[in-house]
Amino acid sequence: MKSHFSDASFKFLRGLARHNDKAWFQAHRQDYETHVRQPFLRLIADLQPALAAVSPHYRADPRLVGGSLFRIHRDVRYSGDKSPYKPWQGARLFHERRREVPAPSFYLHLQPGNSFVGAGLWHPEPPTQRRVRQFILDNPGTWRKAAHAPALRRRYSLDDGDMLVRPPRGFPADFAFIDDLRHRNWVLLRPLDDAAMTRPGLRKSVEADLVALAPFVDYLCAALDLEF
Repeated sequence: MKSHFSDASFKFLRGLARHNDKAWFQAHRQDYETHVRQPFLRLIADLQPALAAVSPHYRADPRLVGGSLFRIHRDVRYSGDKSPYKPWQGARLFHERRREVPAPSFYLHLQPGNSFVGAGLWHPEPPTQRRVRQFILDNPGTWRKAAHAPALRRRYSLDDGDMLVRPPRGFPADFAFIDDLRHRNWVLLRPLDDAAMTRPGLRKSVEADLVALAPFVDYLCAALDLEF
């Protein structure tokens, strides 16, 4: 089984982090294509059969435009950081209705020393946040299974990087998962070291993640009246 990424993939991204400008990127564009973008597109295509078995409503789309792979170019219009490129590469395995309504995704992130696989809702708008919070309040037993099963939490952690300081108003303070209602994002993550990203078994490992994370994504889909 051939690996998708290599040490050269990380070498390019480390170089981009040090020399984040158009001249350097253009001089090393072929390295980007050969060691980062094309391998990632192959991995996305390779994941589609396993993803379809998890859910017929999710897509691993290897198209260059409009597919799963995020652009490496940053949108600097509303950012104080004017660096033109992201020093990482990411891919979202998305719901077929993602353009119609907010939807959870599966996600794979390639970055030296900070790669990970995950799934969930990232930066949903306040109305979507309210729907998820209310659904958790109304369905705590299935939330416990989907987000707090011991086997799941031994492998994945619930991202707590963006939370309300206090529980949201209107929810009972003694609710068993009151801290989960403070989240603005609902995402489960598993870190992947550089060696894991360059092993031939990466695809099989990510396929197992898709299966393990499916109940969590299914729950979030139910909260938003989406098919899974």
